[in-house]
Amino acid sequence: MRVASVTAGESPLASSKFGLSVVAMGVVFGDIGTSPLYALRACFSNVAGVNVTEPAVLGVLSLIFWSLTLVISVKYIGIILRADNNGEGGVLALTTRVLSERPLRYAPVIATVGLIGCALFYGDGVITPAVTVLSAVEGISVATPAFQDAVLPLAVIALVWLFTLQRRGTGAIGGLFGPMMLLWFLVLALLGVRSIAEHPVVLEAVNPVHAFLFFVRHSTVAFAVFGLVFLTVTGGEALYTDLGHFGRQPIATAWFSVVWPCLLLNYFGQGALLLSSPQAVANPFYLLAPEWSRVPLVVLATAASIVASQAVISGVFSITQQCQRLGYIPRVQVRHSSPTAIGQVYVPAVNWLVCIATVGLALGFGSSASLTNAYGVGVSCTMLIDSVLILVLLWGAKERSARLQFAVLCVLLALDSAFVLSNLGKVPTGGWFPILFGLTVFGLMRTWQRGRLIVTEKMRREERPVAQLLEALEQDPPLRAPGVAVFPTSNTTNIPRTLVRNLNMNGVLHEHTILFSLVTDRVPRVSDGGRVKVQALGHGLYRVVARAGFMEFPEVPRLLRMAQQWLPFRTDDAVYFLGRDDIVIGSPRGMQRWRKKLFIFLARNSEYAAASFAIPPSQVMEVGGQVEI
Repeated sequence: MRVASVTAGESPLASSKFGLSVVAMGVVFGDIGTSPLYALRACFSNVAGVNVTEPAVLGVLSLIFWSLTLVISVKYIGIILRADNNGEGGVLALTTRVLSERPLRYAPVIATVGLIGCALFYGDGVITPAVTVLSAVEGISVATPAFQDAVLPLAVIALVWLFTLQRRGTGAIGGLFGPMMLLWFLVLALLGVRSIAEHPVVLEAVNPVHAFLFFVRHSTVAFAVFGLVFLTVTGGEALYTDLGHFGRQPIATAWFSVVWPCLLLNYFGQGALLLSSPQAVANPFYLLAPEWSRVPLVVLATAASIVASQAVISGVFSITQQCQRLGYIPRVQVRHSSPTAIGQVYVPAVNWLVCIATVGLALGFGSSASLTNAYGVGVSCTMLIDSVLILVLLWGAKERSARLQFAVLCVLLALDSAFVLSNLGKVPTGGWFPILFGLTVFGLMRTWQRGRLIVTEKMRREERPVAQLLEALEQDPPLRAPGVAVFPTSNTTNIPRTLVRNLNMNGVLHEHTILFSLVTDRVPRVSDGGRVKVQALGHGLYRVVARAGFMEFPEVPRLLRMAQQWLPFRTDDAVYFLGRDDIVIGSPRGMQRWRKKLFIFLARNSEYAAASFAIPPSQVMEVGGQVEI
């Protein structure tokens, strides 16, 4: 499996390996890095029947230690981050790689599983900012109880500011927040070491026997606690999704040298505090700090929680771009926020939709304690899907390292399954939200896919074979207009309906006519060498087939300029004939009526094709029609 390596953006820090790892902390590790704010507290406060005793504390700490070790260090850093798709990560990029390397008979099942994982990740992108920012701002009530009523308004202000900041781009945000997150992790370690020094007995929790004994002593509630332990590893999928921004090596370096040790020290420090002061379970993170430092710590934690949200939001943007290029969602505006790193994007529509949903969650649940009951259900399913897809990818591999990875993942699959089952207990208390949100997104994707397929089939009935058109041109030559006309089409074999309609209605054919097709490959990027192919059809007709990866922004005029070395004319002033069809409900077959209405709504509100492909508006000619579905 190839190791990815991608430029991180404009930040000066990215010029060195260490600097790139610091920038990665500002984008990749925010989610998992702020789990100490709420994870250990939830393990003891959200489940009745678990008292703060030494065996219970050591048992929970042991579960946390081994979860971080096995899920993040072994599974994600050690195995999954190596399974990139030409540099890109995330469940959708992994799905496209599996589809390209495995037998087609399994394609429908693999594609469905991948889309479910993708949809559930959107749910994580909504809930993560709400729970992390709320948990951070709640520290103000610990430092100054008089400000209890200000927690929710301050959290909403912080969330709105976070989403406003997104237009600056991932690289700029990483350069801004990377050093701050480095400070955050060092503070986590310092707080933990101070407490561990007073009760070093907590270090015994590295022994997995304590985890086993916890399940024996608390057999009735241990599984529920295990679902809350999962809160310590929820950033794993975001870490994989953001792989394309930085590559595996900077992420691994940051994890093993800074993030992992600092997280463990803080969790163990909180555990040591609970041994001496069981009442500190109300908020062990903030009570771990000296009283004089709690207000500055609230400020630092709030900033860190904003960074935590950034990890998931960046992943949501990346997933959205991939979904659009692969045809799973309608066209939306995608802005490239970095001139040097093509994987860094900003999607305004998605940004503000996620913002509205996140603020709504914060207001609806009101506290991080309530939100932790909803957090983890969706992302645990996505992480299980990651494991399943990697196992499919590794199945039958002959390399020794691949067989070893396959064996390790088979063992870890049981751990992933246990996390999913333990999180299902949260469904009645809020866990229904990420499931409902994910299923809604999945339904939208499926509706768009199905409707697009029906419309494409209807349109292709009006297309004509090339030989038939050439014969007609020979027998009854039309008037020839000067200049170049470009007819974009998804069909790489026939004559598009836009050209057929224009010829039938106007009786005119341009002197030079290009049938342009853009094919999206199941790789993030395509090399320029095999990007464009040109075929002369006769009578001034040419077919240009361009290829692009699912992470690329295909500029049609630029692709045509690349084809000019095989064309006897220039395309700078070409006129682009685009179909602008009105979709209406016709036959009751194909889809349910409500899904047809939904598809029509999505189609009418999708971004105009010319804008999606960087075609100048002044060079566009629309050919309208009506299509029944």
